[in-house]
Amino acid sequence: MWRLANLYKCGIYVALSINYRKPSKVVINYVCKYLIFFYVCILYRMYVYILFCNFCKIIIFKNNGRERSEGPEVLLGALPVAAVKMSPSLFNFVDVKDKFTVSVAARHALTGKTCKPLVTSFNQIPGNETEKKTTLDQALRGVLGDQIVISSSVSTFFLLCFLVFAGICSATTPFVLLGDVLDCLPLDLCDKIFSFVEENVSTWKSNSFYSAGKNYLLRMCNDLLRRLSKSQNTVFCGRIQLFLARLFPLSEKSGLNLQSQFNLENVTVFNKNELESTLGQKSTNEKEEGMEVEEGEMGEEDAPAQSSIPIDYNLYRKFWTLQDYFRNPVQCYDKFLWMTFLKFSDETLAVFKSYKLDDMQASKRKLDELRGSDGEHVYFAKFLTSEKLMDLQLSDSNFRRHILLQYLILFQYLKGQVKFKSSNCVLNDDQTTWIEETTKLVYQLLKEIPPDGDKFASMVEHILDTEENWNGWKNEGCPSFVKESDELTRLWNLNSDNMEACKSDSRSAFLMTPFFAEAIEQADPVNMVEDEYKVVRNPNYGWRALRLLSRRSPHFFQPTNQKFKSLADYLDSMVSKLAKELPDIPSEEIKTGEDDDDDNGDNLLKESNDSPSIQSKAVTNQQMDDIAAKLGARWKMLASHLEMKAAELREIETDSEDVEMQAKLLLVAWQDREGTQATVESLVTALNAAGFPQIADSLSEA
Repeated sequence: MWRLANLYKCGIYVALSINYRKPSKVVINYVCKYLIFFYVCILYRMYVYILFCNFCKIIIFKNNGRERSEGPEVLLGALPVAAVKMSPSLFNFVDVKDKFTVSVAARHALTGKTCKPLVTSFNQIPGNETEKKTTLDQALRGVLGDQIVISSSVSTFFLLCFLVFAGICSATTPFVLLGDVLDCLPLDLCDKIFSFVEENVSTWKSNSFYSAGKNYLLRMCNDLLRRLSKSQNTVFCGRIQLFLARLFPLSEKSGLNLQSQFNLENVTVFNKNELESTLGQKSTNEKEEGMEVEEGEMGEEDAPAQSSIPIDYNLYRKFWTLQDYFRNPVQCYDKFLWMTFLKFSDETLAVFKSYKLDDMQASKRKLDELRGSDGEHVYFAKFLTSEKLMDLQLSDSNFRRHILLQYLILFQYLKGQVKFKSSNCVLNDDQTTWIEETTKLVYQLLKEIPPDGDKFASMVEHILDTEENWNGWKNEGCPSFVKESDELTRLWNLNSDNMEACKSDSRSAFLMTPFFAEAIEQADPVNMVEDEYKVVRNPNYGWRALRLLSRRSPHFFQPTNQKFKSLADYLDSMVSKLAKELPDIPSEEIKTGEDDDDDNGDNLLKESNDSPSIQSKAVTNQQMDDIAAKLGARWKMLASHLEMKAAELREIETDSEDVEMQAKLLLVAWQDREGTQATVESLVTALNAAGFPQIADSLSEA
């Protein structure tokens, strides 16, 4: 319709251009049609606008959460009427806000620091939860904001937290109010308010607040950092940065320098005009009146003694020019700039190498100057580049460490693999060789700087080594440290009660005898099983065997001087020992093959089996457990009769703190040493000699 009106309008222009002196009937006809369509379009737009407004009223105005009774057909029928009459809403925002603001409940909540009156008043007001929460948020924003500005108290925020937990206040209200208050208060009061924010970081990380308030807290901290001076409010800025580091997880994208950008605004300003330099000039006795002294500088009467380091303007300029390379390491990939860096670095490091710090007098003098009258340490966020301080700086151990550490950080970046490096940022062989040699020189200089140079150098080297892990994590796109494992989730959900599942009999399925039966059988030379086909060569079997031995065999923790080349060799030795202890598998079935005369060995084993005397039998694992339980803390009385050395006793005490386990380890060590001679008869003799006849009798009767 609107297009038809425009079409008639064009027709009017065409007709007038053809016959502009006298309007024809065609022109009059076009004009009439244009006016008709124009007014019809206006009426149609008014109709759509009224319809839209009425539907919006249906959505917004509700009666206790239910839509109003007026349906679309009533509104459509009322469209020709000039005004549409709606029944008044039962919820009045202004009245409810006034009730929250000036009510006794609100005043009592502020003075008594309790949210119960507000909760009662909240439940008595008609309306849905969303409307009441929005109204209470606005009322609290006004009342509590004034209260904090007047008293500068943080106790009000505790009340807000209780209201959030009670469910009558939005989770974003404390953060919105915090932002408003910090924007209004001066910096000294902001420091007090921010202390409350720091102390309750665990509250902000809870499920009730984190998702709703993390963006508000980030915006609030950034606003504070913009107001603070990096040189005057350094400590406050650091507290804000530490708070953000504690609040957000390590993989939070907003806190990561993903593209490895540098802070190019960190420019070190120094005197670049040699004509204005005062280095090398003789100091005058007279001092000009009214001459201002730069902060950090000294007057003529405070001038230091003659320096042992020859300092001129060239050294001063070259030394401070290096800071620009530390600020932007990409310059080192430029050939011309690299030659400048190479030349200046060689001269600077030559000064450090030639003039070493043998005492701490200069450092102590500089430290005394940096201390104020009250003894507090003064921290400078930037280097002081005054020419008059050059002598003290080069003689200060901490200053030298700062410079040398900057070199190491720069070299690590130049040699490292950074994802966002340009393809042109590649070192040639000469650059790589120079960096490696200079790195060794820097570490050597760090070791020579007192105090504790060796310890400081090793600590720096360790930190830079661990930094490689951080660089690798950044190159991978900073993935989350939380690893999702479907298999672990399945295992965790196998049983509703995990503690009962740990006590299940199925977890004890790997018993000593059936598990090692095959390995013991293969260890018998009669079976002629080649080593490569033995189960002890299987890595999976070896892992399960070690786990079972650590839980059920004392041989696993027994120290030995025997060296094993592989896990299979160790398991072969353990299998030979277990064959003597396991009751279901007689030890005589395992032959070591060490005897020259196999027939004689078979006869000895046969005679041993045919002998009815139990004293000639080896001591079993069960017998050693029983004896260890009876001995307890008295096991050392038996140790001397078993001819155990003092070093072996100390090893036993170190391996375990349980007295029963120590007694068991004593018997195992004795059995390993004696071998086949560790019989019941010899143990009974030792027990009787140590004064344990009852234990000896029980062993003989077993």
